[in-house]
Amino acid sequence: MESNPMKEVGIEKVTLNIGVGGAGAALENAKVLLERLTGRKAVNTLARVRNPVFKIKRGDPIGAKVTIRGTDALEFAKKALVARDGKLSGRSFDRTGNFSFGVPEYIDFPGAKYDPKIGIIGFDVCVTLRRKGGYRIVKRRRAASRIGRHHVVTKDEAISFAQARLGAQVS
Repeated sequence: MESNPMKEVGIEKVTLNIGVGGAGAALENAKVLLERLTGRKAVNTLARVRNPVFKIKRGDPIGAKVTIRGTDALEFAKKALVARDGKLSGRSFDRTGNFSFGVPEYIDFPGAKYDPKIGIIGFDVCVTLRRKGGYRIVKRRRAASRIGRHHVVTKDEAISFAQARLGAQVS
């Protein structure tokens, strides 16, 4: 029986995120770290709501992120899982086929060396899984629609992808 190539699950993107809570030296260190780990330019993430307790206004830079796509995304996800000893929790997966995990210290990442200027910072890795075709209809301007329920990546399919392609142990 032939399988449909449009039903194959693949990585759309891997997003790295470091939240520091405000602008300043910590934010610059986070951007430098992300650029060193990925070789791509990091961008600021901005506050969506104000929080007077933490003195954060809407639009303030509070973190940094980098998005990786294509074959580099698969390689980076494998490396990031090595920093976690290849183990993921079942709670890391959502019902639409995405999973996230944190790396507590960047020096656990393969090939990363400690920099005293940066200190010890952890980061979050978010992996977005998609099937090959059909996701444009959600984002298009005219006649936007929903993805059919048979085409959405399920939690079980995401877990089997992580085990087969990334070598993760899911508990």
